[in-house]
Amino acid sequence: MSKLPLGEGHKAVVLLSGGLDSMVCAALAREAGYTLYALTIDYNQRHRRELDAARDIAALMGVERHVILPLDLRQFGGSALTDDIVVPKDGVGADIPVTYVPARNLVFLSLTLAWAEALGARDVVIGVNALDYSGYPDCRPEFIRGFADLADLATKAGAEGDRFRIHAPLQFLGKAEIAAEAGRLGLDPAMSWSCYDPQVDGSACGLCDSCRLRKEGFAKAGIADTTRYAN
Repeated sequence: MSKLPLGEGHKAVVLLSGGLDSMVCAALAREAGYTLYALTIDYNQRHRRELDAARDIAALMGVERHVILPLDLRQFGGSALTDDIVVPKDGVGADIPVTYVPARNLVFLSLTLAWAEALGARDVVIGVNALDYSGYPDCRPEFIRGFADLADLATKAGAEGDRFRIHAPLQFLGKAEIAAEAGRLGLDPAMSWSCYDPQVDGSACGLCDSCRLRKEGFAKAGIADTTRYAN
């Protein structure tokens, strides 16, 4: 059953990274009946393979328009995804890892909100998760609630009482539950891309936090992950 309210006749802008969570979110929004618009941020990330995944997913979902917006965060650095810092491969730890991109979801949601207001859309969908994740602060439910309040303060629509709805349907699901949703929705896992450190042969590394969480989730769900892993 869809974890989004019914959206027949409503537009929704999905923040589509190309990862598993964003793919499931887009499918949930389509299932709920929203007219989909997809925003992908090309932030010059190390794992640029996810941009191709986002294009494939957007085509599969039949979005009205897919915008791939360039925003070169390598100019700032500060993350293993945007700087010459080694992606850790020793397992998910208790601390916020170096793969954290400073304020990424705040920046990306702000851009998604801006496009939503321009479109006349009031529904924004993001695939953040606060259970099986690497501990990024901008994935927490407190952040999503805070941004929803900010959206109404920062926009003409919000100031006029036409409030935005920030949907995070996977917020409290574990990776196994997300994998199960992908199965229920008939999605091919290999269409999405999660790995932070793609290998030269096109495979996922299998050892970064994102790969470990993804593999564990599919294993727990008893669902085959068709992604090709090096390890």
